[in-house]
Amino acid sequence: MQNGDDVPRPRIPRRILTPPRFLHFKPVGVPRRQLDTVRVTVDEAEAIRLADHEGLDHQPASERMGISRSTFTRLLEAAHGKIARCIIEGCELVIEGGDVDFEHSLVRCKDCGVERITDANPGDELTDEETPCGSCGSENTEDLARIALRGHLRGRGEGRNRHGRNIGPERREQS
Repeated sequence: MQNGDDVPRPRIPRRILTPPRFLHFKPVGVPRRQLDTVRVTVDEAEAIRLADHEGLDHQPASERMGISRSTFTRLLEAAHGKIARCIIEGCELVIEGGDVDFEHSLVRCKDCGVERITDANPGDELTDEETPCGSCGSENTEDLARIALRGHLRGRGEGRNRHGRNIGPERREQS
């Protein structure tokens, strides 16, 4: 390496409005253990939301995410390919991970189902503390931003699977 020519640029975290409300999709009637899993990152899901759900052109959508238009296009193409595989081959789709910053989080009560949007402070670590439900007072709540990232915030190390066990990068990167 000379003069840092071979060092890639640091990745810019993608700005995400709120975490996805649903993180797992699978064909009906097929046990999960029989399915291949395809992972879509949170930023790929946001690209789908902005372009396909909101109908934005690539330039304004990329500006919302704080990335270049070409990066946005690559995210969208990757997500389309993964979603197509799930539909055609009947795979489970899991949305998780990615280098993102949420503008807002979404806290869901596991008892009454009420969801509320909370502010996400840029640069703050998401904590494991659950926030009591404003509707029923239950402390049985979940922060969907934290769950979507699986503890994989910048600088936090390895992610965890749905059972709370560490998973290495080779497992997380499968798609």
